[in-house]
Amino acid sequence: MNFIAAGLAIVGSALGAAYGNSKVVSKTLESMARQPELSGELRSTMIIGMAFIEAVPILGVVVALLLVLN
Repeated sequence: MNFIAAGLAIVGSALGAAYGNSKVVSKTLESMARQPELSGELRSTMIIGMAFIEAVPILGVVVALLLVLN
């Protein structure tokens, strides 16, 4: 059961991060198209936001390891 839960933790966090990253990128590109003069600031904000979103799969792997190793 722990292996199934670990797999679900990894898959769920990866899917959530992929969806979150796709929304961030699409909205940033939409904003850049509307206001090209802010593209540098939007790009840096997007990269910071994506870094926070990418922390979710890392936490999913940590949870999976805790489930498997206990």
